[in-house]
Amino acid sequence: MTTHEHSTYSSKKISWTGTTLLLVIGIIFIASTLRMPLTAVGPSISFIREGLGISNVLAGFLTTIPLLAFAVVSPFAPVVARKLGLELTLLLSTILLALGIVLRSLGTTELLVFGTILIGVAISFGNVLIPGLLKLKFPYHVGLLMACFTMSMNLSAGIGAGISYPIANSSFGWQGALALSIVLVVITILIWIPQLKFNNPESTVATTNARIPLWKSPVTWAVTGAMGLQSLLFYTTAAWIPEIYIAQGLPAERAGWMFSAMQFSQIPMAILTPIFASKMKSQRPLVIIFTAFYLIGFIGLVMEWTSLAVLWMVFLGLAGGASFALAMMLFTLRTRTAYEAADLSGFAQSAGYLLAASGPILFGYLHDLLGGWDIAGWLFIVVVLLLFASAMRASKNEYVN
Repeated sequence: MTTHEHSTYSSKKISWTGTTLLLVIGIIFIASTLRMPLTAVGPSISFIREGLGISNVLAGFLTTIPLLAFAVVSPFAPVVARKLGLELTLLLSTILLALGIVLRSLGTTELLVFGTILIGVAISFGNVLIPGLLKLKFPYHVGLLMACFTMSMNLSAGIGAGISYPIANSSFGWQGALALSIVLVVITILIWIPQLKFNNPESTVATTNARIPLWKSPVTWAVTGAMGLQSLLFYTTAAWIPEIYIAQGLPAERAGWMFSAMQFSQIPMAILTPIFASKMKSQRPLVIIFTAFYLIGFIGLVMEWTSLAVLWMVFLGLAGGASFALAMMLFTLRTRTAYEAADLSGFAQSAGYLLAASGPILFGYLHDLLGGWDIAGWLFIVVVLLLFASAMRASKNEYVN
């Protein structure tokens, strides 16, 4: 299958018909469900810990469970999509997400863990398949549509992080905070159902053979490193930034909004990065920019310059928006076809999220072991430097095959 085969929207100018608009709206809504169920956990984690009597390590594991699910499920998402069709696969995964959210919010440790597993499995499909879907349906406009996709993820993630603490601190409790995203997921299901009439399993079957196995390509591992390390930074900050700022003396509600401020700050770079990346032969200038932003933000955090906490969160947000958007774009930029993009996405997200899964648990363990966040905080900077090295290699203008 070439990049443009089976694409209904492959002209160089998008024709904004009702069908096209409904597809784009559906993709945006799917994107909005892929982070809110996760970012609601961090600001609510103290309520969950106290309500269920769990340790910091288990609390951190709540953030890690979806990452492990991403690691296990991601390689299989393109296989399932080729058998069932992209549209049907994405609908079924969204329904599974709704089930996971409900079970997670019923108030027991067992259902909390099981529901979180289902959430991770469900989100894996959207994470992996959307880049390939964009390359398939909009081959000349991947940058623009990816900008919409990443913007929606960051916006909903910021809202989830910002409102979860006030809800958890109200009569609704932590169960209400974790259940809130079900509203958005149900709306997404209703919006996506009309896409089933375009479902065609044959549209995702490849007719070209890779010249070498994906895992043998140095580009694949560079993209995987970039994906995994930026994910490690995101999910570790999602889990522990509020707790770190509470330890530094910020009121709990304000600390919860710090992560939300970081999420909202991602939006400008989440919009601009895919657009610029799609027009550049090498994306290395973008890597240098987001690395500088990361270093400024994390140095401010670990030095405990808490009076400027919002500024550090803005820098981390700009860095996170750029690094995530570039990682998602690399799936399409380093491949020639939609099939290759889905396979690279599945491989990189599987290995990358396995790496990222170590973050929340490691940081929680170091806190419990040392009784503070100092050493854990400096590890952020080490990860940023590793991310710089892998992203620079991945941004070189070449393909996986």
